[in-house]
Amino acid sequence: MSENTQPTLPPEATPGVLIESVDHEGQGVGHLADGRVVFIEGALTGEVVEYIGKRSKDRFEKGTVTRILKASPFRVEPECAWFGVCGGCSLQHLDEAAQVAAKQRVLEDALRHLGNVVPDHWLAPLHGPTWGYRRRARLSVRYVPKKGGILVGFHERKSRYVAYMTSCKILPPHISDLLPSLSELVLNLSLKEKLPQIEVAVSDAVSVLVLRIMEPLTAEDEDQVRAFVDCHTTARHPLQIWLQPKGPDTAYPFHPLTAPKLTYRLDEFAVEMPFGPTEFTQVNFGINQSLMRRAMQMLDAQPGERIGDMFCGLGNFSLPIAHSGAQVFGVEGSAALVRRAEENAAYNNLSANTQFSAADLFKITPETFAAFGAFDKLLIDPPRDGAIELVKALPDAGQPGRPERIVYISCKPATLARDASVLVHIKGYRLVTAGIANMFPHTAHVESIALFERL
Repeated sequence: MSENTQPTLPPEATPGVLIESVDHEGQGVGHLADGRVVFIEGALTGEVVEYIGKRSKDRFEKGTVTRILKASPFRVEPECAWFGVCGGCSLQHLDEAAQVAAKQRVLEDALRHLGNVVPDHWLAPLHGPTWGYRRRARLSVRYVPKKGGILVGFHERKSRYVAYMTSCKILPPHISDLLPSLSELVLNLSLKEKLPQIEVAVSDAVSVLVLRIMEPLTAEDEDQVRAFVDCHTTARHPLQIWLQPKGPDTAYPFHPLTAPKLTYRLDEFAVEMPFGPTEFTQVNFGINQSLMRRAMQMLDAQPGERIGDMFCGLGNFSLPIAHSGAQVFGVEGSAALVRRAEENAAYNNLSANTQFSAADLFKITPETFAAFGAFDKLLIDPPRDGAIELVKALPDAGQPGRPERIVYISCKPATLARDASVLVHIKGYRLVTAGIANMFPHTAHVESIALFERL
């Protein structure tokens, strides 16, 4: 069953195309006889494939594989029955080690070709669990009257439709097992057409499901939700339902009213981080630990240093840095996350080493950056848009006040490359090292980390 029920007639398949590489979206890249670039979903480096064209422009074409004439030796059978329809994964057909190598090449190409920078040396990729790793997820919910059912899952690939799925290999198994029961629960609620989303947040102590409700639950609805929790909670995997009537800040616990806190631990740094189920945290706790270890080694924070943590969120990096004895000044655009960071610092007895401020780092100027005070070192962990205004606000090469070391954690190679170009060619830094962390196995998402040192 799929929400998209309208049949389409595919055009005639094209002749075979040699796939030269895989791009940052996981698409195979080749060239047509007329010189245009072609991007083909489902194709892998080294393969010769036939494809159906989906979009054609003067300089490129996009399509989907219809037949593999020559297969890659790294092609594998996808683990998930819904792969190819569900948009949650795009690389399950590629061997796991080859996925990591492909992501490393994406980072290398971005830095070299977009940023005109190359590190002194490359870091070995950070690996972690490849199945059941996703501790955070936002599942879409859709009532499909023609099918008489509820779809709960990720969207179909590049579509607004919700994919039919009864399990998910990248969710923790106990959450994956809940998908059919969640569909049944929503189907029996009075507001089944007014419940568009279920957010998942998992910690070692509790799993929280946040139901996004557009109308209040009836008394009968409430009874059904309580019964669902009581039926599916276990001693090993306690379950709690929250309700969210409007924006993320309106979410509140519904049943049971008391439950363990959502937290994750950074054991090497003696830090425990409480978080709310709608607050941003890394989805892969194992890789977050490894990335934290690498970032701290690069930063080499020392007692007495003043270190800026830009885009600090709820303090994921701020508190381990503070644990080293350094003074940390964290900046975040969300006032709610700043409050959470302050609470987490107090929870870990690190308030004396931390200070947090709410500021829009996408609009920062040299003057507003200077007002933060001098920093010995910086850690920058921006969203996908990168940190171009922030790096432009740093003092230029030869000017005083430049941090001696910058650790930059990125979730988009293109914006890292753009910002690295400014740091190296204008601000007087050298790119010492860079590498990837496989934060999202079986997807094309590339998480990376880079170290810059002042010349």
